[in-house]
Amino acid sequence: MYNNGIHFALKTWLQPSHFCFFAPFLDNTGVPMSKAIGYATNHSFTSLAPILFDRPEPDPSDVQITILFCGVCRSDLHQVRDDWKNTVYPCMPGHEIVGRVSAIGKQVSKHVVGDLVGVGCMVNSCGSCASCRARLEQYCEGPIGATLTYNGPMKPDGSNTFGGYSSHIVVPESFVLKIPAGLDPVAAPPLLCAGVTTYSPLRHWRVGEGQRVGVVGLGGLGHMAVKLASAMGARVTVFSTSADKEADARRFGAEDFVLSTDKKAMTATELSLDFVLSTVPDSHDINPYVQALKRDATLVVVGTLAPFSKPTDNSKVAFHRRNVAGSLIGGIAETQEVLNFCAEHGIQAEVEVIPMADINEAFRCIARGEVRYRQVIDIAGTLKQPD
Repeated sequence: MYNNGIHFALKTWLQPSHFCFFAPFLDNTGVPMSKAIGYATNHSFTSLAPILFDRPEPDPSDVQITILFCGVCRSDLHQVRDDWKNTVYPCMPGHEIVGRVSAIGKQVSKHVVGDLVGVGCMVNSCGSCASCRARLEQYCEGPIGATLTYNGPMKPDGSNTFGGYSSHIVVPESFVLKIPAGLDPVAAPPLLCAGVTTYSPLRHWRVGEGQRVGVVGLGGLGHMAVKLASAMGARVTVFSTSADKEADARRFGAEDFVLSTDKKAMTATELSLDFVLSTVPDSHDINPYVQALKRDATLVVVGTLAPFSKPTDNSKVAFHRRNVAGSLIGGIAETQEVLNFCAEHGIQAEVEVIPMADINEAFRCIARGEVRYRQVIDIAGTLKQPD
């Protein structure tokens, strides 16, 4: 059981000049707890800072993981700032977790103490709906949806979960992933979000040998999409507003690069692509990329949950029977699949390792678009107990 009854220490420091208090969440069930350290905030306008809190001891089917590394996702910034108006505070981000198994419940059979494992965007789901039975837990149709690694259920009900910006975590065995021997644990965390978020639609729409694939945006998601689609045998075209990213795009496996502000170059791509994956993290106009699709081809949006900056021109969709779709992360089976795929093909994320204390500056770098291409926190080496 992933227990949401996590007790925050009475005091923590959210900004150097502000002494703040978290109200304790009292657990009257007698569930055994263990002390943990993490970084969290209790409001959208305060910085993350170290806190002491309690995590539950493993239930019979649970795995306790000592966290080594945790990736920094743009959605962490959105959630901390309450950009989606669904944040449950206190908020402790982190859903790209790699660590070592430190304890297991008596019913656990897939993992042993010392295993290198990962935890992605989810830590539970109803397990019985059509999506869960299809191993697509991210689309859980249960009463509260999938339980996210932090910020609680997909359909907020006031309960909360706390993520990987912390010393350890306790997760049901069925939501714990094996990190293959061929993956560098430092570069593996982004595969648990950016990797599976791009892999899932590529697999679902059966991208493969001989196809032409467009990737819109070359950031954390986009660079993984290029690497994965290229490894699947597709010829990849990168669309970017940044001319200085062309060299990286080709290094990651793209054969073509189009500056999306160049109208002549964009016109030349019309009716040329079998599949387009938009990884742009902000509201944008998809119409120019719809026109790049061949007849019956599909554009899938994975980078933003915001409305498009311009309405979709249905004449451009209908006249060539094109499709526009969305996709959300990936199921647990797909996540294990992308880890194995990356190990087999020598794929890893491009990462910068940062200390835990630099997380607020890391968020500022994300907001300014300065990260190339993913940041990973050295949790084991730099997370320190608050004074």
